[in-house]
Amino acid sequence: MFKAVPVLMLSVLLMACSPQDPPPDSDTGDTPTETVAVAAIPAAPTGASRPVITLGADPWCPHNCMAGSEPEGYMLDIARDVFEAAGYQVEYLNVSWARALQMARDGLLDAVVGAFVTDAPDFVFPQEPQGRSEIAFYTPADSPWIYEGLGSLEGQTLLAINGYSYSEELDRYIARHNDEPTQVWMLSGPSPLNRAINLLDQRRADVYPEDVYVMTWAQNANPDIAPLRQGGVLHQDDTFIAFSPAKAESAELAELLSQGTARLRETGRMQAILADYGLSED
Repeated sequence: MFKAVPVLMLSVLLMACSPQDPPPDSDTGDTPTETVAVAAIPAAPTGASRPVITLGADPWCPHNCMAGSEPEGYMLDIARDVFEAAGYQVEYLNVSWARALQMARDGLLDAVVGAFVTDAPDFVFPQEPQGRSEIAFYTPADSPWIYEGLGSLEGQTLLAINGYSYSEELDRYIARHNDEPTQVWMLSGPSPLNRAINLLDQRRADVYPEDVYVMTWAQNANPDIAPLRQGGVLHQDDTFIAFSPAKAESAELAELLSQGTARLRETGRMQAILADYGLSED
């Protein structure tokens, strides 16, 4: 039986999270839901207390938001619906994405939230995705730039988040230019989105790939932040809660989540969850 990471240990790990990577110059600031037949879902182990599943990620609202916030993100709502119905308790914490992946690889987290298969191909993925993502390029509002393939990125300073996967082709481009800060500027930390928006607004960077739902949510939630322009769509992909490759129970948990996600779709509960965030399955 697996166990939750003790609160003290999590506190220590959170204190040890990677700091915000410095930009290429001297500035180091950061701006901070009819009855159908479905397969039976296995019950959690019996015992005096419910076993805990610990999830981690950086905030990527509306997919997953700040831990303890209201709302907490539709992927957390899905996880809680499925796992709590099966007798588990779900705990969720925020760390940088790169740190969350490493903690899961080390067995300190049971799963990460909001993963593409290309983010962590060594992780255990459910067959049913928990969400969908569309990645678009964002630019300053007055920029005329349009994405027309990787060649159109030449001469542009691209912002990217450490540990993120965007698409196979863009991931290769980022890896190729990772040591050229005028081409690729890597950001890290638990909440880098506002940082990226500010850098674009200050004309210190040119292009930033981000999920359309995430950018729309951020702009609606923070009307004072700089409006950005969409310069073309890069990629669409499924998103998952992906389980630690270091834990023996990961395959069982992934199957439980896959069955539960399918059940939520079949019963209409998934649409109700998404509607709370202004989203739909279409």
